[in-house]
Amino acid sequence: MTNTSNDINGISGGSEIGGESGINGIDHTGLLTRDLGKLADGYEALGFTLTPPSRHLLSSRPGEPPTLGNTANRCAVFGTSFIELLGIVDPSGPDPWHVNHVPDGFRIFYVGTRDADAVCRRLDETGVPTLGVRSLERDVDTAEGVRRVRARGLHIDPSATPEGFVGIAQHLTPEYVHQSGCLDHPNGARGIGGVLIVAEDGTVAEYVDRYARILRSRPLREGARHVLEVPGGGRVEIVSASEAADALPDLGAFADMGGAFLAAMSIVVDDVPAARSLVDGNGIPTYPAGDGFFVSPRDASGAGLFFTAP
Repeated sequence: MTNTSNDINGISGGSEIGGESGINGIDHTGLLTRDLGKLADGYEALGFTLTPPSRHLLSSRPGEPPTLGNTANRCAVFGTSFIELLGIVDPSGPDPWHVNHVPDGFRIFYVGTRDADAVCRRLDETGVPTLGVRSLERDVDTAEGVRRVRARGLHIDPSATPEGFVGIAQHLTPEYVHQSGCLDHPNGARGIGGVLIVAEDGTVAEYVDRYARILRSRPLREGARHVLEVPGGGRVEIVSASEAADALPDLGAFADMGGAFLAAMSIVVDDVPAARSLVDGNGIPTYPAGDGFFVSPRDASGAGLFFTAP
């Protein structure tokens, strides 16, 4: 994955198809785990500052009030986007968003919006199946004391996205997510530049079409990659399994994934050599990748990480 934009949260790609998409950039990526402490230790070693653990209150259906669920998270926040480390911390508790059956790894990709209801109507009109808009809340510590994060999530029907949980997030209290005290990262991270998806041979056109409709973006071809610009910043890259070696260092690390999967994300950092020195210094192998470097999913809990310049 490459970064050719000065937007810390994106890369220039195709142009938006006519009309308003309602999308305003990449919101977050997420890794699922049964051991949140171990996952957090690994991402701190990669140079990310993480928020304290926070339990989720979730609604299982549109219009229902959120109740305490089975998950908690820690996040690396960048001001407009974030990486979520999502832990199943109470496997016997309610599972309103149906994650108990999902294996650990890179499983979540959400773009952002200011109006989830409008995007829901647009997707319904274009034939993208959704589960409707549902609510999420969680308490977080702030300088003023405990405050409640409130958000709304429009989930694409998971049966249509075997690569992972894909959706659109609307933050009602973004100031409690992207707190200033959490924005400085030892690795110099500034934002999520893009997400790379590997699709089975013969299904790439289907994936490109779906993301084109979700994002209302026109795909471009860059070698093996099909690239869609995310309105507001960022991009989605889709590559076939047979051509993935052209896009991913250490392809063998993905050998057990099977089917379609969220393979990698790009992280924009202030200083690539300094970030690589930090990661190498913590004993984590790195691979050269364009003008940046790559960390294998073997060493990043299932997510390939491209570190790139602004």
